[in-house]
Amino acid sequence: MNDIELEKIDQVIFHSLSKEDVLVQLRSDENKGLSETEVARRLQIFGSNNIAERQKKNLFFIFFTQFKSPIVILLLVAAGLSFGFSEWMDGFAIGMVIIVNAIIGFYMEYQAEQSMQSLKKMFSAPANVIRNGHLSEINSENIIPGDIVSLQAGDIVPGDGRLISLSELQADESALTGESLPVEKKLEAISPESSVGDRTNMLFKGTFISKGNAYMVVTGTGMKTELGKVASLVQSAKQTTTPLEIKLQSFSKKLIQVTVALIVIIFVAGLLNGQNFIQMLETSIALGVAAIPEGLPIVATLALARGMMKLARHKVIVKKLSAVETLGGTNVICTDKTGTLTKNKIEVKEIYPVSESARTVIKDISILCNTAEIYTENGEMKEIGDPLETGLLKFFLGDALEDIPVIRNKYPKIKEEPFSSETKIMATLHPTENGHRVYVKGAVEELLKICTHILGEKGEEVLNSEKRNFWLEKSDNLASSGLRIIASGYREAKKDELVLSKDIVFCGLIGMFDPPREDVFAAIEDCKTAGIHIVMITGDHPATALNIAQELKITEPDDTNVIVGKDMKDFAHLNEQEKNEWLSCRVFARVSPKHKLDIVKVWQERKFVVGMTGDGINDSPALKKADIGIAMGERGTQVAQEVADMVIKDDSFSSIIMAIRQGRIIFENIRHFVIFLLSCNLSELFIISIASVFSLHFQLFPIQILFINIVTDVLPALALGITGGNDEIMKMKPRNESEPIIDKQRWWTIIFYSLVISLTNISAVSISHLTVHKTELWNPELCNNILFFSLIFTQLLHVLNMGKSGTSFFKSEVFRSKYVWYSIVLSLMVIFGLYAIGPVREVLSVHSLSLGDWAICLSTSICSFIIIQTAKALKIVKQ
Repeated sequence: MNDIELEKIDQVIFHSLSKEDVLVQLRSDENKGLSETEVARRLQIFGSNNIAERQKKNLFFIFFTQFKSPIVILLLVAAGLSFGFSEWMDGFAIGMVIIVNAIIGFYMEYQAEQSMQSLKKMFSAPANVIRNGHLSEINSENIIPGDIVSLQAGDIVPGDGRLISLSELQADESALTGESLPVEKKLEAISPESSVGDRTNMLFKGTFISKGNAYMVVTGTGMKTELGKVASLVQSAKQTTTPLEIKLQSFSKKLIQVTVALIVIIFVAGLLNGQNFIQMLETSIALGVAAIPEGLPIVATLALARGMMKLARHKVIVKKLSAVETLGGTNVICTDKTGTLTKNKIEVKEIYPVSESARTVIKDISILCNTAEIYTENGEMKEIGDPLETGLLKFFLGDALEDIPVIRNKYPKIKEEPFSSETKIMATLHPTENGHRVYVKGAVEELLKICTHILGEKGEEVLNSEKRNFWLEKSDNLASSGLRIIASGYREAKKDELVLSKDIVFCGLIGMFDPPREDVFAAIEDCKTAGIHIVMITGDHPATALNIAQELKITEPDDTNVIVGKDMKDFAHLNEQEKNEWLSCRVFARVSPKHKLDIVKVWQERKFVVGMTGDGINDSPALKKADIGIAMGERGTQVAQEVADMVIKDDSFSSIIMAIRQGRIIFENIRHFVIFLLSCNLSELFIISIASVFSLHFQLFPIQILFINIVTDVLPALALGITGGNDEIMKMKPRNESEPIIDKQRWWTIIFYSLVISLTNISAVSISHLTVHKTELWNPELCNNILFFSLIFTQLLHVLNMGKSGTSFFKSEVFRSKYVWYSIVLSLMVIFGLYAIGPVREVLSVHSLSLGDWAICLSTSICSFIIIQTAKALKIVKQ
């Protein structure tokens, strides 16, 4: 097929063609797929398999949105009034500060946007594709027309495609067609005029497989898919606001209201005291400038985005900003066992056949009733599929793994009943030398229910209750030693069998071992000290689950309480005693996805913040219901990953704990820089108010306050937002989700900090006047400069007060943060650099100071720092 023909494939009506004709049209091989050379050529023609996203924020748009905030509007009014009263220097200076503030805000918002875009690139869905005759996992962005894609229940369809083989396939197409029920798929060609919803031989990008498995040949990618056609009509979407941003916005509005009220009161009081109108207007402007922490929302967003990027580098993809803050309050983790607490490197330890003849049949079952693939590529072994099934292949074939395609070609799969969490059984139908045979494997108790015979030494024998109980008891004993047990069976069958899993001949048991991850032991200890409850929820045998739970110390050695799925009532029928029993139990076994959902409901009913892990399509309701849905990245289905708030790329439980730790750190960092910003800004408010009310001989000018806020707020606040966190962070109890950023206790801390800063800085002016200059007449310009510089030094040193209470100062997360020290040094360099520039000094009304004055400014900041540190040590304040 030449390039011109390829470019016209979107004009072909594939659903009206037979599967053979579709493969001919696309020049693709059902068994071998496309070659690497052809893949490269088609990627050049069709491009990546992406749906166009909403247009990214324009740089000019980001910049001009910086002028929409209430504080900027307030500053613009102040600049206008300054020009109106011929205060040209102040007007221009305030205008310059507005522009500088907008540039800083633009930079931080741009960085947050870039962080989010980088994060999106990290989260890409995989797809299993046949290329060069091998089933390989690739990024779904690289899917092209002609690719042969393998799909299982739980997979999201990566592109539009024509089905070429299937087994009991159903697809959920509600996202595309609105059809609420899954659509049963077929292979036969259908009418060319069929609508999208009626094209039962096609699969569509963005829908997902709800049952069965299949192979399809890709017919359309990217914007050439049905989903792409819909997406082309809607190219924008409003980004949701996170709960934390809502809290900050509400907090800022209240702060502005309080500030405006104070401005009005002080303005009126000054006029009544005979103060000059212009002077009081300038004082009111200064008050407004001093009170509002301008960069608070942007810094918070940037801290969250940076936290998400840090988690991503540790293989934890947090898909929403709101999930980061919820992580910090998580106090219950409902976790799966296999692959999360264990290595998911499943090995067969021993097989327990009913007879020697059954041993050979068990081998056939393990190879043929199996969808996994193992092959060598460039000297490296590739394993595609469930680790349990790859473990079976490696055990029974050893070094002869290349025999897998040979055996499967000799006995091809005609029909399949896929494993599901409801049946817990998988069955396949194959031709043999003497007819046809069904092979079955699955959970012991479920498979024995459908067995009528047993393959003994003398052939097939009736499976009576005594023999059935013997094998059930043997399974229990093996499971109690930590083995994962599956059963196997077969029966002779006809080619056109409708139901495979019935009248089975039992062959024996397979004992498999999946050891705990080494890092999980420490992670569980961290959970205990952090006040986080761990609940193991697994489909495994109760004895196996309890064995692992006790080894990992999720339960105590004398705690043998396990709740089994068959004994669990529906949530609506639970009484209070039964709910309490669920809450006290740490191990649930043989549970269904519905049970998972009910367990989440019980914990949430008691106001717990629940994290739930899941990997299957049927886990989706529980993942959605949980406060934090956690999908597995390695073995998780794409549907589970799609609905989850967080994806653990390495499936490790310790990664979940690391994410909770980072969530706590981010919230504490945000709280710290809010406390820092408010205490600094309120200190300015107190200073201006005291100077105005008591008619002192000195005052801060609006332009000076703007300068202080830019120099001392921005860099230190950013540094606080990215500190590494306190060593004791995982020894703290989980915070209440409804807890405000600043509670009553911390409000008192902020007020205390502000008063200390205010009084020490006002005292600095008096000390300078009485000790250094020793004059009866006050020098307003000198007093202003002493106040200006002492406040700058005090606020820069104040950032070191933001360490967690109860922690040694030198061991605090703030003192140890290189970013905090960088911010202090850089801020000082800016201050003294600008001080050396004459025109800047003139704008800021700054004059030369003596060494004695500089010493007083520095001593004041040290004095404020010592008072606050002493108060923290004496527990007068708590942070």
